[in-house]
Amino acid sequence: MTGPSSNPEHTRFAPGSTVRVSDRASLGHCRTPVYLRGRSGTVVGIAGRFRDPERLAYHKPGLPLQTLYRIRFSQRDLWPGYGGQADDEIEADIFEYWLEPGHKGQREQGT
Repeated sequence: MTGPSSNPEHTRFAPGSTVRVSDRASLGHCRTPVYLRGRSGTVVGIAGRFRDPERLAYHKPGLPLQTLYRIRFSQRDLWPGYGGQADDEIEADIFEYWLEPGHKGQREQGT
């Protein structure tokens, strides 16, 4: 069980879904960039199910397996005053336990 598992019945979000990255604090090892927390994006792919790196970092087995999604964000939604092209985007791999249903352009207050 060291590699990915691709069992689609364990996915919460489908490609095309709008999701929001949770804006919670984290202690210790974390794979979710702070600048994406509280931001909404679109699921563009499902990478599979993997052992949880946040648990593996502390010599835990990393189980149960966690679904990893590829999320696309608009650069203009991430950076106030972004001066690049209107269609500039960034993609990031985010584990399911950091995602919640969202609305395009949604941003948590204070971020």
